[in-house]
Amino acid sequence: MSRRGWALFAAMSVIWGIPYLLIKVADGGVAVPVLVLARVGIGAALLLPVAIRRQQLGTLRPHWRWLAAFAVVEIITPWLLLSQAERSLPSSTTGLLVASVPIVVVVLGRLTGGTDRLTAVRWTGLLAGLGGVAVLAGPTAVGGNALAIAEVLLVAVCYATGPLIASRKLADLPSLEMTAVCLGFAAIVYAPLAALTWPSAMPSGQVLAALAALAVICTAAAFPIFFQLIAEVGPARASVITYVNPAVAVALGVAVLGERFTPAMAGAFALILGGSVLATRAGGRRVTPGAEPAPPAEPAPEPEPEPAPGRP
Repeated sequence: MSRRGWALFAAMSVIWGIPYLLIKVADGGVAVPVLVLARVGIGAALLLPVAIRRQQLGTLRPHWRWLAAFAVVEIITPWLLLSQAERSLPSSTTGLLVASVPIVVVVLGRLTGGTDRLTAVRWTGLLAGLGGVAVLAGPTAVGGNALAIAEVLLVAVCYATGPLIASRKLADLPSLEMTAVCLGFAAIVYAPLAALTWPSAMPSGQVLAALAALAVICTAAAFPIFFQLIAEVGPARASVITYVNPAVAVALGVAVLGERFTPAMAGAFALILGGSVLATRAGGRRVTPGAEPAPPAEPAPEPEPEPAPGRP
């Protein structure tokens, strides 16, 4: 990988590792709908003018139903649930649970007609990853945060569904335009909810800074950088940030917010990330639903779904 590729990879590893910390900070000053509206609204305001100048928005019109579905599972629902869950969970815990997304992608791919074969190595990865989720989520759920755990796990399901929709129904659409439209749609959905929960007083400077960073750095700037990374190193290598982001989230939670990192969390971390690698790789290369080569006499499997960029 070139120096530019490494620079882009490092940037995306941090950019999509810090939202957990920023959400935790912003949660302390504004209601969840306001938090999400600020993120999607500013992101849409920055990306839509670029999309309009590129004059490719017309290509999206025939696919509006699938675009709406993608926005619901990739942005509207998970960003609400994640922000709500972080009101009672440490940001490091949410980051680790969301790291199970590649495992959920494999499971959903099989349940929705994926043609790939689950080898013994991949089964081992699935079971190890699910074991890590149980180690991490079990004690927290028993301790009274079962709803928050369920919210984060639903986020993982949403983030795993998004790539399936994108790869099967939206693969030929321009990515930046698709992102801009989805953010705009999310802003329209959240505007009335945010109006009902608008803060009566100006939030603190720390909260405003967190909201601005979420919108500008983790949303509007993240997508163009991610697209450059894919162009530079290819989608398979670019998707490896899925395994790096949680480490950044945990490190920031411990260093900045003083969150505890227990031996149980360390074990869960190893199981989830190791399981994700095994479940999505075979023979030294990345394999996700539909990516394994078919025998010569059989039809080629569907294109592999890459983790979509609208996260976390």
